Amino acid sequence: MMDTRSISNPVLIGLRLTGIWPGFPHEIIVRLIWVVDLASAQIFQYRYVLKHLSLDTLTDFVDSVGTSLPYSLLCFKLISFWTNRGIFRNILLRMSHDWTYSVAAKHNVDVMINKSVLAYQCSKLIMAIYAIAVFVYASVFLELGDQSQDGGFNRTSRELLMKMDLPFAYYDSPIYEYVFVVQFVQLLSTAFAIAMLDALIISLIFHIGGQIEMLHNDIANVSVKNEEFEVLRIQIKSLINRHYRIIINAEYVESLFSYIALIQLFCNTLVICSVGFIIIVAINSHGDIKVFIKISFFYIAITTEAFIFSFAGEYLSNKSLSINNSAYDSLWYLLKPRDRRALVLLMIRSQRPLTITAGKFMDLSLEGFANNRPCEGSESSQVPLMRPRTVMSQVEGCLYPHCQRPLISLAPKPPLRQAQLSRLFKQPPPPKDAEVNIHPQHHSNQSAERPGLYNPRESQYQSVSQ
Repeated sequence: MMDTRSISNPVLIGLRLTGIWPGFPHEIIVRLIWVVDLASAQIFQYRYVLKHLSLDTLTDFVDSVGTSLPYSLLCFKLISFWTNRGIFRNILLRMSHDWTYSVAAKHNVDVMINKSVLAYQCSKLIMAIYAIAVFVYASVFLELGDQSQDGGFNRTSRELLMKMDLPFAYYDSPIYEYVFVVQFVQLLSTAFAIAMLDALIISLIFHIGGQIEMLHNDIANVSVKNEEFEVLRIQIKSLINRHYRIIINAEYVESLFSYIALIQLFCNTLVICSVGFIIIVAINSHGDIKVFIKISFFYIAITTEAFIFSFAGEYLSNKSLSINNSAYDSLWYLLKPRDRRALVLLMIRSQRPLTITAGKFMDLSLEGFANNRPCEGSESSQVPLMRPRTVMSQVEGCLYPHCQRPLISLAPKPPLRQAQLSRLFKQPPPPKDAEVNIHPQHHSNQSAERPGLYNPRESQYQSVSQ
């Protein structure tokens, strides 16, 4: 029996209804239902996409792509969880072991309880955002359909809630109403599944955060005045074992969500671009505030999904690095040499942050989520983000992430840098037509009189000339 206190009841129900929860008795039937449901929806959606692949119907094409990609992303997520059910089972077993071990060892579990409560609240918030987005999308769609009927009813112009190319005529009543109800239930279940998986990663990350804070408390409670050698040795060993379990849990989470995060970022980028295009077209052509509201809530839900993954990576990285600070702030230097070496090794190991990567290519962080343009101090800070960067600028961005450019940059500099160099060395700039001679003997008579004396100004001019 696994302890599920770190996972809220809505997430637990969603895991069982999607066939992800290990040991669920009807998981084969549930998976088969999801496969048939999503496969049929994807076939009809991409038939509509291919049918409207032209410049004349560009708006319909972009809109259909933006509504089809979340279904494809959910398909990939479910298949990934079904194929990696062993990893997910190990994560759940380790979470249950953490609760059992903490209670049996009489640790203060208030930190873990607080993290669980926070995970419950975040899960409810995420699901509420998706539910509001679905109901607003459907209600505005019905309102726009009523307005079009008031202007003149044409049954062949009736649109579906989700753009699909169905193989039968759905214009007449009551077939149209039946199709609308089926699509609404399908859209609501898809949104619930996406929100449930987003809330799951938040619950897992908060559980690891609670374990890290308990490790902080254990490090602070290590007593250097304890005369019993074995008691202190057991405390040090417990710290090492807890840190090792935290690392293993984070690696399991990273291996489960790594490729999901990669496809997530790719699909969210396309969906956000599609939604932005629809918003611009709606504002410029129609100016209807209802269309803007319908698309805006959908945009908020998609952006929230990207933010959740970035926040999870940032939270895990910062929490893992805080172990090093907590161990360094302790009185480790007053311990015996053998125990001191153990804590020093823990500090060294905790200097490597625990991260969630997007397909092993990049670390997920809030900086990457919010970085919508280059650094303010760079020369290309006034150009759009989509401008391709040169190889040398990418090297500079990696070497100097905080926009602290070196005196001699790796990229070629324009001729106007000569005036800046002259002001740096307090020399008047040479005439424009004169040839610049930066030989050291023209700038340092001291080095000529005293050979072998190091002149920093001379070495700087040599580096610039080279």
